[in-house]
Amino acid sequence: MHPKITYNDIDWKMLWQNAREQKSWTAKGPKDWDKKAPSFAKRNSTSPFINLVLEKLPLQKDYTVLDAGSGPGTLSLPLAKLAQSVTALDYSQGMLDALETEAARQGVENIRTINGSWADNWEQFDLPQHDICIASRSLSVPDLQESLAKLNNYSRAYVFVVDRIGHTPFDKGAFEAVDRPFRSGPDYIYTVNTLYSMGIHCSVDIISLNAETTYKNIAAAMESYCWMFKDLTKEEENNLQQYILRNSRQSDDGQCIVKRATPPRWAIISWKKES
Repeated sequence: MHPKITYNDIDWKMLWQNAREQKSWTAKGPKDWDKKAPSFAKRNSTSPFINLVLEKLPLQKDYTVLDAGSGPGTLSLPLAKLAQSVTALDYSQGMLDALETEAARQGVENIRTINGSWADNWEQFDLPQHDICIASRSLSVPDLQESLAKLNNYSRAYVFVVDRIGHTPFDKGAFEAVDRPFRSGPDYIYTVNTLYSMGIHCSVDIISLNAETTYKNIAAAMESYCWMFKDLTKEEENNLQQYILRNSRQSDDGQCIVKRATPPRWAIISWKKES
């Protein structure tokens, strides 16, 4: 006899935390992202990911936008040109420095930056409600429900979350190449179900990126791939480099183009704030 368990008996917070404990990758801290900021900003500034997300947003010129986990302004900078103002919140000061430098270069003056995290009490930042709240690729947090509730509370009209699908943004083949098991941890389906358990009924759009990623050279590709791992041995580094060489080609201008077995895919989860 099986117990008559229903959906309402599922503890999504517990499942989220269990899946986080089993994931193969290690979440990075503020200091790690501080060091990564310059290269991350440069590589993401021209990504097709930006327009794929922006075209889903119901933007208006008089809207205010909160970009929680903004990074170097991947979305904040283009959003600032389409909205009244943007608040960019991130726990990496290095990322915010990169954002402010690029904003000054572009002459963008309507972005407010806040050095803060999901764990902080946002009231201390004198943060008002915004018409649109966004969390793009930034919800690798211990308490998902609490973070989603924050986004909902600080939204006046809409909330958008861009979340992982399966092994994205990691290359599963790279883990196989260094003979490490790969467990993705919780992805977008946990977010959807957590929202449902909160009484929030969301929409989901799936976007796919190119399976090929272009790097300046093989060294830049190695640096990016090493970022996926913690404490690689010399042998693992050699195996990883061989994997990249097997799955890459050189462009006419000498850049290194690495092709994954499957393209990165992201879920855009959204809902309209109820009155």
